[in-house]
Amino acid sequence: MMPCKNEHGQTIGDAVPNWKVPSQPEKITLIGNHGRLEPLVVAKHADDLYAAFKPCVHNGDWTFLRIEPFQSVEQWQKFIEERVKLKHIVNFAVIDNLSSKAVGMIALDPIDSPNGVIEVGSVFFSPLMKNSILSTEVQYLLMAYVFDKLSFRRYQWKCNSLNISSWKAAERLGFTYEGTFRNFEITKGRNRDTAWFSVINNEWPKLKTAFQAWLDSSNFYECGRQVKKLTDFRKD
Repeated sequence: MMPCKNEHGQTIGDAVPNWKVPSQPEKITLIGNHGRLEPLVVAKHADDLYAAFKPCVHNGDWTFLRIEPFQSVEQWQKFIEERVKLKHIVNFAVIDNLSSKAVGMIALDPIDSPNGVIEVGSVFFSPLMKNSILSTEVQYLLMAYVFDKLSFRRYQWKCNSLNISSWKAAERLGFTYEGTFRNFEITKGRNRDTAWFSVINNEWPKLKTAFQAWLDSSNFYECGRQVKKLTDFRKD
């Protein structure tokens, strides 16, 4: 494809014909085979989240979060109350179908509708979600909602550049590493360099096919172990 040139002979960005600002995300329920995402509610989810995260209060799961471990259900209640008051964030609780309990949280924030850009963030997955099909399924459900239902152009992910597990998760899910903003923030009194990742709309169809193939029941043994990795389904 030939690069676009203006009347001055300068290379400019491609035109975006018939661009329509995407719909705003809503507080809806997104249903999968292993779990669902539903609007975060204090009375409904605080107790479950406290119980789910209690085993990791004293381990490294909180190191790269902006908050410290919650020691009581009251702290969880206050945290959720403050989050749901924020109008610019759409918060979801992750519900496990087997237990019907909340086992994690995830959010869409920030949301830049005029430019078609949205970010997945505040990913709090409890030990009950680690290495589970559910942890991948909810990421797929949210990505499908953003691209298929809302028609955003860009879905982004940021993390502390030293958070290797978050970095690996982004790459496994199909995000492309774009670069690192140095001295981006001060978090818990320490410097944070922030790594940026994204999926854009023309990449989504291939990723969607890979997610659906990986999530299919035929890709898992009876014990729940995967037959093929998610990245295997993205190979040409």
